[in-house]
Amino acid sequence: MTAARHRGRSILLTSGLAIALAAFVLPFYWLVVAATHSSAEIFDSPPPLLPGGHLAANLQTLQDTAQFGRVVLNSLLIAVVYTLCAGSVCALAGYGFAKYRFRGREALFGLLMLGLVIPTQVTLVPLFQMMAELRWLNTYQAVIMPNLALPFGIFLMRQSMAALPDELLDSGRIDGCGELRLFRKVVLPPMKPALAALAIFLFLYQWNDFIWPLIVLRDSASYTIPVALASLQGLDDTDYGAILAGTAAAAIPMALVFLALQRQFVSGLLAGAVKE
Repeated sequence: MTAARHRGRSILLTSGLAIALAAFVLPFYWLVVAATHSSAEIFDSPPPLLPGGHLAANLQTLQDTAQFGRVVLNSLLIAVVYTLCAGSVCALAGYGFAKYRFRGREALFGLLMLGLVIPTQVTLVPLFQMMAELRWLNTYQAVIMPNLALPFGIFLMRQSMAALPDELLDSGRIDGCGELRLFRKVVLPPMKPALAALAIFLFLYQWNDFIWPLIVLRDSASYTIPVALASLQGLDDTDYGAILAGTAAAAIPMALVFLALQRQFVSGLLAGAVKE
């Protein structure tokens, strides 16, 4: 009876996981299939479930109407530069909050954490005015600079670096390491899983960002992928085949980044759960 009950639970668990996997994969499968069909075919009843022959035409439409090749390069450049710069800022800030004792540290960290609950829309107007005064509108730095000190990134790095033994840092200082060299040679190597998790989060955050690039980028040649795809939606006519083809193409870099760093991502999130 016990073996039968155990077998029944295993079957139930496996069935539940299979249903959950199907529910997760099906939207992505339909996205890829729809990207190979025309707009008329997408809205057929029943909808198409097998790939069609309009993928090349949809990609050509993207290139002709939105300069999609240039747009992809824009998104890659902005996302990579942002990931490197914001990762450096978050790592340094997290290290400072985790390992340095100074007056007002907890109050400053609490103030920083308020950024996690403040809606992004609240900051759009003052940020736009700041970019206009700096004459940065329609530039890449206007997209990259405002969110370098991302509260979640700083929180993740602080929690990870808090687990480093203080004795390890003290031994480095005794050996003559300066603070910057100590950070590079002693602190960062054990933080590779957390840094990988942070890099994935920052890359996806910038890659998928829509509202802020839409506000500060005026020239279509400077658009990122979300802004370019949104510009294809018209009041009278919308080429959904081209939009879905662009959406499917935009998902490829995200999938590659996650697959390349998935183990470090999971380890980094677990490391970020460590508390002082």
